[in-house]
Parts: sequence; structure tokens; C-alpha cells
Amino acid sequence: MRGVRSALFVPADRPERLPKALASGADAVIVDLEDAVQDGAKEAARQTLAGFLEAHAGACVVVRVNAADTSYFDDDLALCARSPGVAAIMLPKADSAAVVAHAAASGKPLWPLVESARAVLALPELARAEGVARLAFGSVDFALDLGLDAATPAGRAMLDDVRHRLLLHARAAGLAAPLDGVHLRLDDIAGLRAEAARARGAGMGGMLCVHPLQVPVVNETFQPSGEDLQWARRVVQAASGERGAFKLDGRMVDAPVIRRARAILDRAD
Repeated sequence: MRGVRSALFVPADRPERLPKALASGADAVIVDLEDAVQDGAKEAARQTLAGFLEAHAGACVVVRVNAADTSYFDDDLALCARSPGVAAIMLPKADSAAVVAHAAASGKPLWPLVESARAVLALPELARAEGVARLAFGSVDFALDLGLDAATPAGRAMLDDVRHRLLLHARAAGLAAPLDGVHLRLDDIAGLRAEAARARGAGMGGMLCVHPLQVPVVNETFQPSGEDLQWARRVVQAASGERGAFKLDGRMVDAPVIRRARAILDRAD
């Protein structure tokens, strides 16, 4: 699960929504055992998810387990470890490498969710911890943790600082590009598109989604444009007959430009 543009959350206690989520076009479906499920319903939700995965052998999901400081954590990990349909585990409140190390025993790829000041300060260790495949930004919880107003320029600047750290540590550790946080306003498609375009321009690999209607917008925004694809194909084609740097359309093309063109084509695939 390397290229993920859209990752759609669905509550674990709503099994009727799982087939719809899997058919939504999302690159990943995250079945949520944490925030979407009330405390009294955790065990039932876990059993519901287990039953769904047993009945649908071809299903492939990511599971957001409960936090490490809850009594549900180990049982959630055990379910993930024994279920072939669980492709990865999203770790909420991933505040330390010790939490990641404990979850790594499941044998599943891990997606730590960075959503607190402690998690940001632990990023150098989190990104390099065994089993970690990609990082994700829990922007709503992070703003709550620090008392930020994300609608203000100052709050936005703080959130952007975390995004930059995620990108740098993910790249340095050889991880897949991080996933940006959710856009909560379901009726604001233009705002979602703008957020996704901003995230893509900064180097994020994709975005977390909270409704199926958000998926096609995020997928389209993170997909290279037709103009970009045309340029990339022309560069790669021209490079096949050249040695070293050369000129194309009045601009110099060298090895970094060729690598960028190939990266665009890889992302399109």
C-alpha cells in the first residue's frame, strides 16, 4: 500500500458502511475502533470487524486501534495480527517509540498518527522505528492539544510547521509520503480541494477523509494534472536519446529534472 492519495475512515461498529467504503474509490479504508466507537461498544465493534473480515476474505483495510494507554489496545492488536485482511495498523496517540515497538510485534505495517506535542518531539524516533510505513497528521487533535485556532493565521502557521516536520522526517527515514489531516466541513468541497492542493504542493502523499464524497475530490487533486503528465512524458522520451544535460522547450533538463518527471509518471500509475 505505497501510493495512498485518499484514506477513508469508517466506524468499526457500522458494518453496513464497510462495503460502501471499500467501493468508494479510496486508496485505503481505515476501520476505526477508536474515536468513532463509544467506550461501552469497543468489544462489540472489535467482534463485528472480525466477523466482517472473516466473511469477506478479499477485503483489505487499515485499522485504527485504540490508544496504548487504554485497556483495549492489546486486544485490538491481537485482532489485527491474526487477520489477513488487515493491511496496516494506524496508531493513535503515537507519542513514543516504545508504543510503536509494542505494536510492531503484530507484524503489520504501522501508520503512527501524530496528534500531540509529544508526538511531534518524538518524530525522529517514530519515523525510524521498526515497522513504520508512513506517518499521518492528526491535525484536529493536535490543534486541541496545543489550544490552537486553526482558522487563524497563527494557528495555520503552527499546523504547517508540523506538516513540514512530518515531511522531512518521513523523507529522511525512507517512508512513504505522509497523509495530511481531515477536512471536517462536508459541505465545503471548494475548501477541501484547496486544502488538498496545498498539501500536495507541499509534498504530502494524500489526505485522510471522513466521508465518501470527499474521496474523488482528494484523488483528483493528488493525481498529476494532464499538463504535468504531458510534460513528464516528453522529458522522459527526450532523455532516452540524450547523454547528460540537454535543452527542451528552451529550458535545461538534467538528472534532477528527469527524476522529477519519472516521479510524476510513477505517481500517475
